[in-house]
Amino acid sequence: MLERVALGRHEGFDRVVFQFRSHVPGYRVEYVEPPLKEDGSGNVVQLKGNAFVVVRMEQASGFDLTVNEGELVYKGPRRFQGSAAGTAIVREVVRTGDFEAVLSWAVGLEDRVDFRVRTANSPARLIVDFRNH
Repeated sequence: MLERVALGRHEGFDRVVFQFRSHVPGYRVEYVEPPLKEDGSGNVVQLKGNAFVVVRMEQASGFDLTVNEGELVYKGPRRFQGSAAGTAIVREVVRTGDFEAVLSWAVGLEDRVDFRVRTANSPARLIVDFRNH
């Protein structure tokens, strides 16, 4: 269960963090070519940037179907502006899907840059760092 998404600038990199309730799900992080499409509907997703990375997490969701009527776990925004977070290379982060236990977010970047992916515990987090200028 996704609980929180955060975006911020640090010395040498911009960071996107996905925080989970219990553990980090399986994931794939890769550059993709537009157009970006929303999972399930196939609708085109508009995203600021000149290069695009998709973070796809499997066996993950922001909605818990195991409780009686279902529970919205992730209550944050579906779109983050890099300018609001003060990032140098990340222009925008947008949720592109939460469908059939596949959760995906797209990151629009000013330029194609190196990135690294790591996980952390307590709390469970998937962390993606993009080299900034």
